[in-house]
Amino acid sequence: MSRRELLRGALAGLGPLALSSCAFPVGGAPPTSTAGAPRLVEDGPLEIWIFDGGLGDDYARTIHEPLVAARFPRLRISHNATKEISRTLQPRFVGGDPPEVVDDSGAGAMDLGALVQDGQLTDLTPLYDAPSWDDPSVTVRETVDPMAIELGGYGGRPYVMNYTNTVWGIWYSRPLFEARGWRPPRTWARFLDLCEEIRRSGMAPFTYAGTHPQYIYEPILTLAAKIGGRRVLTDIDNLAEGAWQAEPVRRAAAAFAEIGARHLLEGTAGLDHVQTQIAQNRGLVAMLPCGSWLENEQRGSAPDGFGYAMFPLPDFGPSDAMPYGTLHAQPGEEYIVPARSANPGAGLEYLRAMLSRRAAGRFTEAVSTLTVVRGAADGLRLKPGLESARAALAAAGGNVVTFMFRRWYSELHDEVAAASGQLMSGAISADRWAERAQRKADVLRADPSVRKFTR
Repeated sequence: MSRRELLRGALAGLGPLALSSCAFPVGGAPPTSTAGAPRLVEDGPLEIWIFDGGLGDDYARTIHEPLVAARFPRLRISHNATKEISRTLQPRFVGGDPPEVVDDSGAGAMDLGALVQDGQLTDLTPLYDAPSWDDPSVTVRETVDPMAIELGGYGGRPYVMNYTNTVWGIWYSRPLFEARGWRPPRTWARFLDLCEEIRRSGMAPFTYAGTHPQYIYEPILTLAAKIGGRRVLTDIDNLAEGAWQAEPVRRAAAAFAEIGARHLLEGTAGLDHVQTQIAQNRGLVAMLPCGSWLENEQRGSAPDGFGYAMFPLPDFGPSDAMPYGTLHAQPGEEYIVPARSANPGAGLEYLRAMLSRRAAGRFTEAVSTLTVVRGAADGLRLKPGLESARAALAAAGGNVVTFMFRRWYSELHDEVAAASGQLMSGAISADRWAERAQRKADVLRADPSVRKFTR
């Protein structure tokens, strides 16, 4: 039984939630819209669950929770953290007793599409239409990257608040590269030559978190978009016929299959993200595909002077649809307010506090990660890796790509991740990889019980 089927079946007998129409609490300033805003019970609970991953959970205890407590001192704030969000909290959703705020992130995240389909999440429209925490004359919506709101939408309504702005790329040690005379490649041919140079030095060129193979399908899909354009990823998200078997997708998969066959750190398939990062810290491997949380995740573990930096995927060929510097950058770290919690209004207030410039700026300083709040990082002194990611994002300009199927269809994500691990180990070909992904997409498209999302 799939996770979606299990959740949908367990929730079938639960009735709909009737939300109060009381005004969104803003400390005296009227919101732009109050339609559908849950009532805040100021002496009620505010139970918060944070994914304890690359960002840790200290930022919630030291930045966001005190900010809310200062304005609403009667709220009973409860802080919790776990590495297994779905395993820990899904039974509470099924039982009708979820917490007020959940950071639904990590490999064990819940199926957001299924939660939306079953009426489990609060519509965040009142949050975005409310006055911002900092300035009542400006709405929250006006302070946030519009893409963050768009990507948190399901069926045209926002149900997920994306907080971080993650930049993906190939991560390396700048001092190591400079000492060895290695330079970030701008073409795929040069990338392969660099892998050969690194291998001859006695170091493995490339690795990824083999036990979490979604880490490798990310660069495969980014390269596919670079070769064929944004429409490649839009078709995949929209479950279009033949999207996974399009020529740019198959070419990108074949390119990474070659990396897997010739340049992968031995034993990669059995390593998790922590083990691959340790291998890089120890000089066993040179390059690692990852998101911009990496530097913070390795705080205290990377050796002094490691000097994180990242580069975008190289040009695959002269006919690429998108130019050098094209990046996958995507708002993430997904926060939700469960609709059946005891005090969803408190959950909305917590998210509003998180989206203040003060909270977002302190968050960036604390965990070396950009947020979706406009201008929150202005004037901050960033760590080397984050500054590298920020510079790459600025250089990319409008050449930024993203994909949504992982959030919309967890079963498709699971199938593509598993197939990607087999692709990199040589167990299947690029054509077989594409066939597997397409078959799962076709099953989902034909299933009338699965709610479809488009962009």
